[in-house]
Amino acid sequence: MPSWNTVLNEIATTRQEGQKALDTIRRKYLLELFNHTGRNIIAYYSGWLERRVDGIDINDQDMNGFMNAVHGLDRSKGLDLILHTPGGQVAAAESIVSYLRQMFGSDIRAVVPQLAMSAGTMIACSCRAILMGKQSSLGPIDPQFGLISAKGVKEEFERAMRDVRTNPSSVPIWQVIIGKYHPTFIAQCENSCTWSESLVCEWLKTNMFKDHSNPEEEAQKTTGKLAELGLKSSHAKHLSLAEAREFGLVIEGIEDDQTLQDLVLTVHHAYMHTISNAPVFKIIENHTGAAVVQMTNIPQQR
Repeated sequence: MPSWNTVLNEIATTRQEGQKALDTIRRKYLLELFNHTGRNIIAYYSGWLERRVDGIDINDQDMNGFMNAVHGLDRSKGLDLILHTPGGQVAAAESIVSYLRQMFGSDIRAVVPQLAMSAGTMIACSCRAILMGKQSSLGPIDPQFGLISAKGVKEEFERAMRDVRTNPSSVPIWQVIIGKYHPTFIAQCENSCTWSESLVCEWLKTNMFKDHSNPEEEAQKTTGKLAELGLKSSHAKHLSLAEAREFGLVIEGIEDDQTLQDLVLTVHHAYMHTISNAPVFKIIENHTGAAVVQMTNIPQQR
């Protein structure tokens, strides 16, 4: 497998030859991955580990990139969706999943070379399987309002209600705590939690768990664990391959196919080098090289 430094050296050599090195090397290995699996590939990469800019999360702008990437593909080959994202808007994730399912049906696998957090985990849960390595992580699916956990607010309010019933003298304390929220905020938190959890439960039931003995029960159980994970630890909690399997998710180990592992990690290195060495904060690209690349504030189609 070409290592991080090997890919970087290859980019440097190609640049000396006057080519668009970053694009050339990235697309070379993306095509090699397609040739190995025989499945369509769309890579969704966000550069949030490098920079903070508007639009770096999952949002409605991304649909343009997915439409561009799907155009012209042989949909009978299924789809491997490579995800590297901090998450983002639930509404946008719902739209992306709906669109990809209309295009490829249930034959979609998520590939997580490093991190697919929050709404990224939600999208992964919509697939029939998730490919992960020992270095890969998913995350909790509890919605956030800024840095505030919607599920945490909901739990705090429910705790206040219980405490006030059994200990009326605690009312002044809870008035101060709950009073920091605007009147409709708690209802928004409840609705947001219900929405995200119902989506993941339905997606698991209708794809990843659809052939299991009790898809509904298993989907509810796994969804509950993913939703509670952030509340018990942190929304930034990393869920490893082994832990994801314990949660009931269908996880395929990338290491089970050494060639696949080498190609997936090399593709990952190539994308990370692109993000590190160019003013790029998001790439949505397929194995034929069709891409929408967002640089600074200007989306560019290549």
